[in-house]
Amino acid sequence: MQDTMYASALPPHLSDSNRRIIDGGPSSRVYQTWKGSNRFCCGGRLIFGPDARSLFLTVFLIVTPVILFCTFVSQRLFHEFDDHIGNLIVAISAIFTLYIVILLFLTSGRDPGIIPRNLHPPEPEDEADGSNLSADWPGSRTGAPNLPPTKDVTVKGMVVKVKYCQTCMLYRPPRCSHCSICNNCVERFDHHCPWVGQCIGKRNYRFFFMFISSTTMLCLYVFAFCWVNISKIMDEYQCDLWRALVKSPMSGILILYTFIAAWFVGGLTGFHLYLIITNQTTYENFRYRYDSKMNPYNRGCVGNLWEIFFSKIPPSKNNFRAKVKGETSSVYNSVSVGLTMSQEMPKTSFDLEMGKRQAVAAEDLEDIQSQIDSVGGLERCGTEPPHAKWNQRNNWEITPDMRMLADEFGMQYGPCPTEREKIHGDQ
Repeated sequence: MQDTMYASALPPHLSDSNRRIIDGGPSSRVYQTWKGSNRFCCGGRLIFGPDARSLFLTVFLIVTPVILFCTFVSQRLFHEFDDHIGNLIVAISAIFTLYIVILLFLTSGRDPGIIPRNLHPPEPEDEADGSNLSADWPGSRTGAPNLPPTKDVTVKGMVVKVKYCQTCMLYRPPRCSHCSICNNCVERFDHHCPWVGQCIGKRNYRFFFMFISSTTMLCLYVFAFCWVNISKIMDEYQCDLWRALVKSPMSGILILYTFIAAWFVGGLTGFHLYLIITNQTTYENFRYRYDSKMNPYNRGCVGNLWEIFFSKIPPSKNNFRAKVKGETSSVYNSVSVGLTMSQEMPKTSFDLEMGKRQAVAAEDLEDIQSQIDSVGGLERCGTEPPHAKWNQRNNWEITPDMRMLADEFGMQYGPCPTEREKIHGDQ
């Protein structure tokens, strides 16, 4: 898929200058011309979301309490327990913290299951698709290729609707959704987690669940041994709870902190355990509510657990370090998509792959385009437009929006002087 994506034949209508740019341009990597909002590190070996800075906060919230625990609380535990047991308590907390940080980066720094974008919209499968177009689908008004907004796919004998993504120009596979933050279509999309700065999908959901469940256990571990420390102080000094907290205030702070954190990550762990057992994603649970209907992806409790924890993680569909021509991605996408839109969709302006032009409302464009067609019609045939009152408006003003659209679609937006005189003469 990825090889064909970048090895597609160039369109025959490219100019010589564009062909020279494509053929002789400097080579670059896929991650350097990536259209999504991701951030790459280590030469494209690590891929993060656009909010990857939140990783620093997450690491701080995990590591800091463990450092405080090992520095202040464990000192008394060394004296209360044997040397080996005291060292083991500290070593377990440190090793467990390192393990959680590794899981965090395995979740955040890998491809979650991004579907590669198409260079051009897919061809209609058959002519019958045009009869199923939705009234809200732009192609139904603009003469675009007959691409229905949804298609029916059969999954285990059940019909599942898949949607067409205008950004990625593909029909999303079942359970796939487009993340508005990362600007990618992700397989088995669960949600975008701000704490890990990455989408949670098919290729990193296992590590995400292991991360939150391990963090819950770490919170309970620190919480329990802080209480053990308080209990030892109460026995040693024969005092009540408050006096013990005064003698070890850090134990009290960590007890409060881990109690709140355990409720948060523990609740999240319980919720995702329910989703795993029922084979749902967070997106599906909130959107489709499989409780009231049959879930086509449910394999039973054992099968669902096996799929998440023991099945082979599929390889990435993207080779971010693959070499491409320097301008192939930008030139080819902008030229091919731009020409396709100008020829087949003259009434709608899309946000092209370059991402530097915002989409304009179709209704407004339709009104503006009708005005351009009226002026263009006068230029070509010299006849009066059916809906304009030229007796009252002899001087037609071309707005900047009309000029921009006329330039984009190759129209001449002002009649020549001889034609204007002919028009006035006809009136």
